[in-house]
Amino acid sequence: MAKITKEQILHTADLATLAISEEEAEMYSTQLTEIITFTEKIQNINTDGVKPTIYGSDNDNVLREDNAKRTITQEEALKNAPSKEDGQFKVPSIME
Repeated sequence: MAKITKEQILHTADLATLAISEEEAEMYSTQLTEIITFTEKIQNINTDGVKPTIYGSDNDNVLREDNAKRTITQEEALKNAPSKEDGQFKVPSIME
């Protein structure tokens, strides 16, 4: 079992120029040790005969049918435009 010490936490914080207190270092040490212990337990799970998967679901490409339909005309899109030209929105130039 790996143990992350308070000194390792303080050293890492120093390298990262983070100011943490002794109490915070102790808390992070405990939390990181628990996380590593848990991941070690997961690594020890017997997965023989388990098919590797990328997704947790068997649903493949659940998509709607792509049907083109016109929902708004060009005139309707431009009717409230403050400025328009040649059927397009006209905006101030950002380049000279």
